[in-house]
Amino acid sequence: MPRPVQNPPNPWAKTEVEWLDEPPNATLQVFEEQARSILSENESPDLPFRFSLNPYRGCIHACAYCYARPSHQYLGFGAGTDFDRKIVVKTNAPRLLREAFEKPSWRGDGVVLSGNTDCYQPLEASYELTRQCLDVCLAFQNPVSIITKSRLVARDAGLLAELSRRARAHVFLSIPFARDEDGRKIEPWASKTSLRFGAMRALADAGVPVGIAIAPVIPGLNDSDIAELLERAREAGAGTAFLQPLRLSAEVLPVFEERLAEAYPLRAQKVRNAIQEMRGGKMNESAFGARFSGLGPRWAMVERVFEAHCARLGLNRERITREAPTTFQRPKRQLSLFDDRSPNR
Repeated sequence: MPRPVQNPPNPWAKTEVEWLDEPPNATLQVFEEQARSILSENESPDLPFRFSLNPYRGCIHACAYCYARPSHQYLGFGAGTDFDRKIVVKTNAPRLLREAFEKPSWRGDGVVLSGNTDCYQPLEASYELTRQCLDVCLAFQNPVSIITKSRLVARDAGLLAELSRRARAHVFLSIPFARDEDGRKIEPWASKTSLRFGAMRALADAGVPVGIAIAPVIPGLNDSDIAELLERAREAGAGTAFLQPLRLSAEVLPVFEERLAEAYPLRAQKVRNAIQEMRGGKMNESAFGARFSGLGPRWAMVERVFEAHCARLGLNRERITREAPTTFQRPKRQLSLFDDRSPNR
């Protein structure tokens, strides 16, 4: 069970503060746990990966639309402000990952950090669990993909560059809004848009393959930003891009609607109408095969704009697939002077 930390580390008090935005005006509660396992196996046909790793539960980025909010309820917490302010840290994540890689059954599938909550949220500046997990991946030359909304990922540019040379590594910066002020209204404590593009440039300059995730696309709110986002991503060194429509499960919907009404009181109803048009009259679609796509002429236009600009900018010329050969190999055992199998004995 998660154990509350009485004096949790403050990421804004460390030298890594240069990678963070201003601290949130909310009280953060930290819980540490010894997880039983660290790799989650995906069984959804909609997702292009099999295994994901989540060092943290909950996320102080507080994105109103975050599809991971309902998972916090499994811990006895709420999907609203509890998700934003009660963060669970899996302190044994690097050890569990090494143990998983050492099992004979592991075949070197790519690992996605994170499939649920952001692996580079501010507490990572103090705990460095994501960095330690990347060290394990490098030792085993296991392929890695990362998706994050945090400029903190640029801290590990050198490590990710080495991982991309010896195995495979790819980083997607999730950037759904073109302007800092719009992003702040819906994803208040994620890194500003401008800083995310700066992180993308730093990673690309270090030799890390990077891409942009325009996720989520909220019709009537940020679908008009797509062309600009792709342009800026290409200028920042991106070679790949993808987009996903907004998903609003039962627990996420009230959080999103409250934030939308507060941030955009004059546009809120138009946005709701556009979402319903995209979802065939509903506010959400949960069915496999349909939840990551939209309906109607507006969504068709979104897809045409996206594909046209990707083609013009040269994005997605090389597709990332889960079927690519693995680079995984277990480190050779170092012989000891006291090992009976040492050639000197």
